[in-house]
Amino acid sequence: MVINKIKILRAERNWTQAVLAKKVGISRQAVISIEKYKYAPSLELAFKIAETFEVPIDDVFVHEKGDPKELQKEMQKKRRLCRIQKRGNISARIGKKH
Repeated sequence: MVINKIKILRAERNWTQAVLAKKVGISRQAVISIEKYKYAPSLELAFKIAETFEVPIDDVFVHEKGDPKELQKEMQKKRRLCRIQKRGNISARIGKKH
């Protein structure tokens, strides 16, 4: 299974899905589908995404050996962790404003 790190790379740059979509020249829905593994980008699109992030393609897309269902579960755990951390950052910022 090919794992992508698009969501992580976007978060590091504070890009929304819409921002990445515009930079790459695809729809926001395409970005969502790629991030959720509902759509596998073509090789050409994969290279374009990597170029947009200014990283090698293997920093964005990684081939992982193993059971696809287990890999999906692991990625879901990572996404949940990312959301929790994001909420913590938002809460910290809100707390500083008061």
